[in-house]
Amino acid sequence: MKLFENKFKQSLQSNVALLDKIMYYIIKRKGKQMRPMFVFLSAKLFGEIEEKTYRAAAMIELLHTATLVHDDVIDEANFRRGFFSINALWKNKIAVLVGDFLLSKGLLLAVKHKEFNLLEIMSKAVQEMSEGELLQIEKARKLDITEKVYFDIIRRKTATLIAACCASGANSVGQNKKMTEKMWRFGENAGIAFQIKDDLFDYTESPIIGKPTGIDIRERKMTLPLIYTLKAVNPKLKNYIINIVKNHHHNEKKVAEVIKLVKENGGEEYAKMKMKEYHKKAINILNDFENNDINKALRLLLEYVINRKK
Repeated sequence: MKLFENKFKQSLQSNVALLDKIMYYIIKRKGKQMRPMFVFLSAKLFGEIEEKTYRAAAMIELLHTATLVHDDVIDEANFRRGFFSINALWKNKIAVLVGDFLLSKGLLLAVKHKEFNLLEIMSKAVQEMSEGELLQIEKARKLDITEKVYFDIIRRKTATLIAACCASGANSVGQNKKMTEKMWRFGENAGIAFQIKDDLFDYTESPIIGKPTGIDIRERKMTLPLIYTLKAVNPKLKNYIINIVKNHHHNEKKVAEVIKLVKENGGEEYAKMKMKEYHKKAINILNDFENNDINKALRLLLEYVINRKK
């Protein structure tokens, strides 16, 4: 990971002073770097890491960072991981261009080394993520997201990138299309479990504020615990909850009431059950491989996905 960080910094270099300043800011506030870990562990499952693996991890991280920068513009968010977002510091126009720059850097990395399989994996991820975001925006207006549509959205929006990590890791060490697709499925299941865990944070006590956050409800996002609850309750209570989410989502007491209703009607428990289902699907794929240290490390990473505190 240390070697990767150096290579990733090199891939961000530019001859434009403003870009270099923003890239330095991005590197300084990097997150958990879970996605590069998925790339490296997926590669090591089949053999030794090669130079191509570092490029695959850099491409993933460039793509991921680009989507975060663009997401903050879309969501009009001023903070990311406790730091000011790019759009908060340099405004939307520059943030969009920075996202475009990061995306182009990732694609050029593949083209420069004629790694067209990696390029195909990345391009598929970009397409799926864009479609997922647009599908969510389209459905969120009516608050009529079914469970089937919800899973389609999170598969595209979140799981696709983790799937691309695992597929590109396998591809980087010479694995064939069949094995690359298998690792894509592994990453997809891990990614769906990851997103459901994210959704559950709305209903879990935050160690900082000592109560559930309710952020998704305030942003009128339809997540699995809420979708299940709306299906489980009677029509009168369903309309009451929808009215709060639509018209009273900034009222702290009303949001707390929705959280309480979701918990009482099994929404939180149902989401936990579905998260464990996808976690198990990912584990079942790992069962096909030799139970060595790398396999164990991937299992630990999956445990982290569903047990993390933030």
